Amino acid sequence: MIGFLFWIFVLMVVYVYVGYPMLLMVMAKLRKKTVYPSDFTPKVTLLIAAFNEEKCIGQKLENSLGLDYPAERLQIVVAADGSDDGTVEIVRGYADRGVELSYQALREGKMGAINRAMTAARGDIVVFSDANNSYEAHTIRAMAAPFALAEVGAVSGAKHIVKGEGALGSSEGLYWKYEACIKKQETRLGSCSGVSGEVFAIRKGLFEPAPGGIINDDFYMAMQVLRKGYRVVYAADARSFERVSLTAQDEIIRRTRINAGRYQALHLWRKMLPVQRPMLMWQVISHKFLRLLVPFGLLGAFLTNLLAIIFPTHGGGAPLFRLAGPFNWMLFIMQCVFYAAAWAGNRLIRSGALGKLLYLPTFLVNSNVAALQGLFHYVGGKEKGLWKKVRRAGEGEDGNG
Repeated sequence: MIGFLFWIFVLMVVYVYVGYPMLLMVMAKLRKKTVYPSDFTPKVTLLIAAFNEEKCIGQKLENSLGLDYPAERLQIVVAADGSDDGTVEIVRGYADRGVELSYQALREGKMGAINRAMTAARGDIVVFSDANNSYEAHTIRAMAAPFALAEVGAVSGAKHIVKGEGALGSSEGLYWKYEACIKKQETRLGSCSGVSGEVFAIRKGLFEPAPGGIINDDFYMAMQVLRKGYRVVYAADARSFERVSLTAQDEIIRRTRINAGRYQALHLWRKMLPVQRPMLMWQVISHKFLRLLVPFGLLGAFLTNLLAIIFPTHGGGAPLFRLAGPFNWMLFIMQCVFYAAAWAGNRLIRSGALGKLLYLPTFLVNSNVAALQGLFHYVGGKEKGLWKKVRRAGEGEDGNG
């Protein structure tokens, strides 16, 4: 029984990280890739959410004004509600270059700022962005192209981490490459089940404001598009770049909020998920919700392995399946080495090839620590609609971006 439970826990983890992506790849090969027209240029509103972003908003606006998209078909709006630093004054300085400002002194959260700014949006397509990322010149064109198909309701671009950010940056960058692979395969099947909120576009007519208290507003908006019967697709050529979190702890804080939002979505599944579309439900469950179980799978595998050492089994059957000796010790030592490497990656080594190698298990462990903390934060009501900024590499200790 101990061996059976151990392998159930292991298979749970393997399915989430390896099994689901492999199934997607096999199924996606049966579908043709969609080619979108490169000359489709609808009217687009670039909506930039900015809360106290005086250190980077100027750079963001310069980047936005330099995008390769017809200027007469691109509206740039900054939603800066609640900002009490120099953000508003900087944005106003770009008024003569066509940048528009949506601002009120009262802070009602990111979604509240977006909802107000949407009343000023004139584009048929609205691209949501943050202040601390930058787009490649052709990103808006790449995001607009899929909307040439009437069934496409939303588009997610590709999130990239700026190179040269050390072990944390390398691991985070590898993670987003892994996510990109999954989204590509999901898109070939019809729709992807997740989006990157800082490079996310939606048909204005399909926009549905997230209710107050929703944590992952981008996920909510994407799910509502799917519930209406439209597709959400991934555009790999629409590239957004941002710097990694300042420290591993800052990254855990960021992921804790995301995971709290996933627990919230699970709690509100009847209102949020495309329950009438079985294929998409399988994708959302496998891609998003089963990841919440991975920390329990890891903990279960460790404890059952330990029990197999304390209470060794005897009798028939394959020794490996029963977790009999010497396999109980071999697997336990492998797990201990994995967690020791994670500990070392967090505390001892920060740079170099060895640091990057050690940080792979560190990143996985930290991600699952964040999943557990997300559960505690959601159950305890610690995560609200107002979002707390996380420090990024290159920022000061105040965390302003």
